[in-house]
Amino acid sequence: MPSKKSARVAALTVAAVCSAASTVVLTSPAHAETVAVHDVQGTTRISPYAGQAVTGVTGIVTGVRTYGSSRGFWIQDPNPDADPATSEGVFVFTGSAPKVAVGDSVTVGGTVSEYVPGGASSGNQSVTEITKPTVTVVSSGNAVPAATVIDAKSVPAAYTPAGDTAANNSVGGLTLRPAKYALDYYESLEGMNVQVADARVVTATDPYSELWVTVKPRENASRRGGTVYGSYESQNTGRLQIQSLGPTADFPVANVGDTLAGTTTGPLDYNQFGGYTLVAGALGTLKSGGLERETTEKQKRGELAVATYNVENLDPSDATFEEHASAIVNNLKSPDIVSLEEIQDNNGAKDDGTTAADVTVTKLIDAIVAAGGPQYDWRSIAPANDTDGGEPGGNIRQVFLFNPERVSFTDRAGGDATTAVGVTKVHGKARLTASPARIDPANTAWNTSRKPLVGEFVFRGRTVFVIANHFNSKGGDQSLHAQYQPVVRSSETQRHQQATLVNTFVKDILDVQKDADVIALGDINDFEFSGTARILEGDGELWSAIKSLPKSERYTYDYQGNQQVLDQILVSPSIRRGCGFEYDSVHINSEFHDQISDHDPQVLRFSP
Repeated sequence: MPSKKSARVAALTVAAVCSAASTVVLTSPAHAETVAVHDVQGTTRISPYAGQAVTGVTGIVTGVRTYGSSRGFWIQDPNPDADPATSEGVFVFTGSAPKVAVGDSVTVGGTVSEYVPGGASSGNQSVTEITKPTVTVVSSGNAVPAATVIDAKSVPAAYTPAGDTAANNSVGGLTLRPAKYALDYYESLEGMNVQVADARVVTATDPYSELWVTVKPRENASRRGGTVYGSYESQNTGRLQIQSLGPTADFPVANVGDTLAGTTTGPLDYNQFGGYTLVAGALGTLKSGGLERETTEKQKRGELAVATYNVENLDPSDATFEEHASAIVNNLKSPDIVSLEEIQDNNGAKDDGTTAADVTVTKLIDAIVAAGGPQYDWRSIAPANDTDGGEPGGNIRQVFLFNPERVSFTDRAGGDATTAVGVTKVHGKARLTASPARIDPANTAWNTSRKPLVGEFVFRGRTVFVIANHFNSKGGDQSLHAQYQPVVRSSETQRHQQATLVNTFVKDILDVQKDADVIALGDINDFEFSGTARILEGDGELWSAIKSLPKSERYTYDYQGNQQVLDQILVSPSIRRGCGFEYDSVHINSEFHDQISDHDPQVLRFSP
């Protein structure tokens, strides 16, 4: 994944488009029709009045949004109909600060619009709104309609229906079944006043004053309080994003496992950064769960410790070197080999042709020594300028750190940004044609993406081949809550190509030396159950060692309430079957609001 910060910045540049699915036909009647809120909402995601003028829509103001680009207010009809599929709330888009207050009884006229947060190309669902409104305040100080309680009993276990094949798999025109599907249930409450109580935090507060809770505390719970994402078929239906209509300074600063005690109440919105969102007018009280950062075990004398750690666009101007160093020394216990992802060049995002990263790496190594760690040596290959993706000008790459007091690196000339590494046979053993080197860097599978870094290490006389990876990100994939179901994961195509190349290279090594110790690790940007992982594993050439952990501990990243695996360490059969390995996903970042990276590092310990 791109970092959450960069993903949000990129998304903000996407123009919002007020349109629904391409199958919706919008009409403009000669006169406005007097309707109720539930008539505007209808029984599908698309209003039967989309594109039409309406008048006489009455309701009580339940929330007012005075900030951002989507200013307006929500109203709810205090006299609902008997159909659970029709929402009684709707958002009135004003574009400027609304001149109404919570508790006002209003009559609204305007044009019904289906607004797609993030634009139609995002694949997101649409939000039914009344735009270009005329608003009449009838009275003030009225009681707000009672909040609908969202809890474990009310949210269905099934996540979403399959989309309409005649409409490109869109669910937009399907009749809502709120008792059967979670996304239908949330849609049936769009714009209404809702409430959660004593909700456990499953994604920490981010820089945009957002967090995620679950209303199903037992649903795929991790042992540290989160919600684990275990398969494409088993969605976590209890996840809900929380924002606030109040000042950002008052928003709770929460970690995973904390609780919003009491009740959190407000309108149910839908946005591009997480889908259905409770925009709170009243927030619960934060109760700490006491979560602490993990520390792994120190490797024994005869054990080789190998780690992977995405340090999130680290460049010399960052203020996180001391914290990263402390994490490596104190939390990871100074692994013998560390594969670092997202090391930027010596001037970071300045796009002036600089590709060397010696300043960045040396600054980190010096910080590690200052933190009481070893004097690491390092190897890497600088990419050709602006060819490996990531932040423009940053030239991110993988870097090997290794402790020369414990392990040696086999240097063999010939590796550079564009030369492909090969495998030869010398005295019956596999040997790289160059070290460090890159796997097939000219292959189109690596277009605007990081090329794998390969190196030969020797530990206690045994050669270990290490392949450091940073596969293509998930950018461009449709969200889990998209209107198209099943969602399109377009970024998989390139990762599958990349996984095929890495697996083929591992086969080349094992064809020469069946018992070779091979480790492929890094930010794979895909799950341990994904097609990418299956291709990497092949016919047993590799195996993702995180699967040795209980399912409740399999995560390296926390995104929109789902704790998931993106970072992996895969091992060859000789390590899996003969070395008594230990694996640890060391949770020091993903669950915390004050993270220095959005990834948790991984550590493998084994005896070659």
